[in-house]
Amino acid sequence: MPQIRRLPTALVNRIAAGEVVERPAAALKELVENAIDAGARRIGVVLTDGGLTRLEVTDDGCGMTPDEMGLALERHATSKLPDEAIEMVATLGFRGEALPSIASVARLTLESRPKGAADGWRRVVDHGETVEDAPAALPVGTRVRVEQIFAKVPARRKFLRTPRSEYIACLDIVRRLAMARPDIAFTLENGAEGKIRKALATQTDEGLSNRVAQIVARELKDNAVEIELERDGPHGPMRLSGLAGLPTYNRGVADHQYLFVNGRPVKDKLLTGAVRGAYSDMLARDRHAVLALFLDVPPEDVDVNVHPAKTEVRFRDSTGVRGFIVSGLRQALATGDRRSAQGPDRAAMERWQAEPVHEPAPAMRSIFESRDWSAPQQRVAEPRVEYTPRPDAALPQGRAEEAAPIENEVAEYPLGIARGQVANTYIVAESKDALILVDQHAAHERLVLERLKRAGAGEATQRSQALLVPDVVEMDEADCDRLEDAAEGLARFGLTVERFGPAAMLVRSVPSAIAKADTGKLLRDLADDIAKHGKQEDSGSLLLAERLEYVLATMACHGSVRAGRVLSVAEMNALLREMEATPRSGQCNHGRPTWVKLSMEDVEKLFGRH
Repeated sequence: MPQIRRLPTALVNRIAAGEVVERPAAALKELVENAIDAGARRIGVVLTDGGLTRLEVTDDGCGMTPDEMGLALERHATSKLPDEAIEMVATLGFRGEALPSIASVARLTLESRPKGAADGWRRVVDHGETVEDAPAALPVGTRVRVEQIFAKVPARRKFLRTPRSEYIACLDIVRRLAMARPDIAFTLENGAEGKIRKALATQTDEGLSNRVAQIVARELKDNAVEIELERDGPHGPMRLSGLAGLPTYNRGVADHQYLFVNGRPVKDKLLTGAVRGAYSDMLARDRHAVLALFLDVPPEDVDVNVHPAKTEVRFRDSTGVRGFIVSGLRQALATGDRRSAQGPDRAAMERWQAEPVHEPAPAMRSIFESRDWSAPQQRVAEPRVEYTPRPDAALPQGRAEEAAPIENEVAEYPLGIARGQVANTYIVAESKDALILVDQHAAHERLVLERLKRAGAGEATQRSQALLVPDVVEMDEADCDRLEDAAEGLARFGLTVERFGPAAMLVRSVPSAIAKADTGKLLRDLADDIAKHGKQEDSGSLLLAERLEYVLATMACHGSVRAGRVLSVAEMNALLREMEATPRSGQCNHGRPTWVKLSMEDVEKLFGRH
């Protein structure tokens, strides 16, 4: 058997590099974090071929002396832990192994000049071997260049992706770090195939929300609510800040969720699960919120020494943190809950174009050409023409009501007053300064869900309606088991069910808000929901309260006004008034908007009045 031996330093560094430097983006993350910890106000990143050929980070931070540069290239040497209290670390980096790990698998050039020094210093390490150690001319700060990454480790090099893919990974790293520090200016250049791409935030002190909107999407600020909450904890306050997108402003993937703990970008299952729980009754299951959340907790309440790349954390009170995020997000969204995504979809608006008329249509031209435009000798009564639809013509499904004047008190209604119904699905309303279209099914679905939630907090007699003759619903035995396990939670919202033999359930009462629902379809859908959301997910099993949110959404769908139902003017106006008074009425339970607004100025533009 081979004997146990100490590994040589170069091999140890290469092993460490396998954990810390898996691709150029990982090396870039370590270098930019070092620049931030050095107190830089401006950080510049230059890439060639997405970092495969070269990556360089320049900062105007505190700089290092030649002796400090030598120590920085040794493993586990750092200035970020003044004592042994690693649980109190307040910097992004602290392990002291990034630079030697990178230098073991690439050619690393480290140049630095501290404040007050007449000159800088350069040290070059080529795959673990020092090849240059000499003075250098550069301004105060530090410049680190990494070239030929994994050039002498072909087994690692072949796993790297295309320059374009590596650039996207590097861009994501810098974007996340730039979001957390609006007081630092960031620039990013990438040269590939003769092209240079420039990106990111070049201004300092622009504010957190402005920085996030600038990096994520300009329209996010108009389609999000700002978060600023604080709660006392055992070792100090917890703070939650950032921007949370409206549920109607969503994406098909979760890549647009940016999460930070004490200024550190993380991809943590607990946090992503909390976000999903907060939006659970406001988004479709295949849609994801767009947000940037910054959680600040006392250092002793979070362990950042969990993963070599420092992308995962562990909380002392994970349940309390999760509850704080869920309640904080819902509280913040309640401030903008009646808003929908700002304005109609651009592509839809572009279809509202008047057809250009270059000359009269043939039928119209024949009328003009056959008329005698000379002064008539005497007036002749023209016959009255009756317009009747062809028997085979499809009549439009729309109707208008007599337009009542918008009085002062009516003008105060944000959603206006009903003017008609289109396709027996969309309510047309007029406010003081806009035309509003409301999806009656989506809107009523949200209203019913909120009623069910309120009923859950009220008296049992108020939230349920007993059936004169209980309904018996035959189901699979597995579905019956799921509903029986959830019976106590369902009863809180007015749905009382009991086991009725091995393959049937007995329904004794239903929530008052959905008294006319088909109990058979309702129970089958509920069983499907429990089966799906009661399983282990990425963030662990959902809490009972969150599973019930999905269940309530299904119940609300069964009890809402369907598309295709004719509503009276009184019913339409009642729906509008309830929407104005109901939380989160701007989006349905699946994240779609319940109403859109077209300003009168936009209407006038459609007709060329502006």
